[in-house]
Amino acid sequence: MSMSKAKAETKPLPKRFYKDVAVGEVEGVLTILLDGRAVKTPARNTLSAPYENLAFAMAQEWADQDEVINPFIMPLTRLAHVAVDNMAQYRQAAALEIAKYASTDLLCYRAEDTVLAARQAKAWTPYLDWAASALDARFDITEGVVAIEQPHGSIEALRRHALALDNWRLTGLSSAVPILSSAILGFALLEAEGSGENLFEASRLDETYQSERWGEDSEAAQAAANKKRDLLAIERLFRLLDEAEG
Repeated sequence: MSMSKAKAETKPLPKRFYKDVAVGEVEGVLTILLDGRAVKTPARNTLSAPYENLAFAMAQEWADQDEVINPFIMPLTRLAHVAVDNMAQYRQAAALEIAKYASTDLLCYRAEDTVLAARQAKAWTPYLDWAASALDARFDITEGVVAIEQPHGSIEALRRHALALDNWRLTGLSSAVPILSSAILGFALLEAEGSGENLFEASRLDETYQSERWGEDSEAAQAAANKKRDLLAIERLFRLLDEAEG
C-alpha cells in the first residue's frame, strides 16, 4: 500500500463544527442550514432537496452527528450529493449501467443445488413475472453461472424506464441495483413492489444458504449490514419522494 493511500484511509473524520441544524430556502432551493449557513456539496453546489420532507430527513442526519461528521451514517445526504452534483450529466451512463446489470441479472441464474434452486424459484419468480407485466421486460432463466443472452427488447425496456426517471429516483435506482445485483429487484424497490428488507433478503439467498452450511464470516456479515443500511436509505428516499408527490 502506498503512503498516500494509507493516509487517505486513515484520514480523521471532520469534527462537528455547528450547533444548530435547520431547513431553509436559499437562492430558491430547499437546503440544510448549519448555524444559518447553507451546506455545500463536494462540488460546492448548495445541498438541495426537491421537497420539505426529504430536506428534513437529511437535516436529521446532520443533527444526529455527535463529535465528528461521519458521512457513512448519512446515506440520504450522500445520495443527495450524487443527485445534485452528478446525475444531470451522467443520466445516459447511469441508465446504460442499469441495463448492463439487467443483461446478467441475478434472478436469471439458478443454482444446481436443488434446495437452493427451490428457494430461488420461490423468491425470484414472482419478481420476474412482475417485470414481464409491469415493465414489459421478459427474461430467460438458466441453471449455472454461464451467461446467457437476454432479449434485447427487455434490456432496452429497462434502460428506457431508467432514463425516464427524475435525477433523484435515477440516483436511487443506480445505487440500489449494484447492492442487489439485480436491475429487476432495483425496479421493484423503486415501485414499492417489495420492501427493502425482503428485497435485500432475496438478493442474498446464495450467501444465506452458504452461511447456513458453513457458518457466517464476521467481515462478510458487516459488509452485508452496511449494504442493507444503504439500501434501506434508498427505499426511504423513494418513499419520501412518493409521499411528497401524493
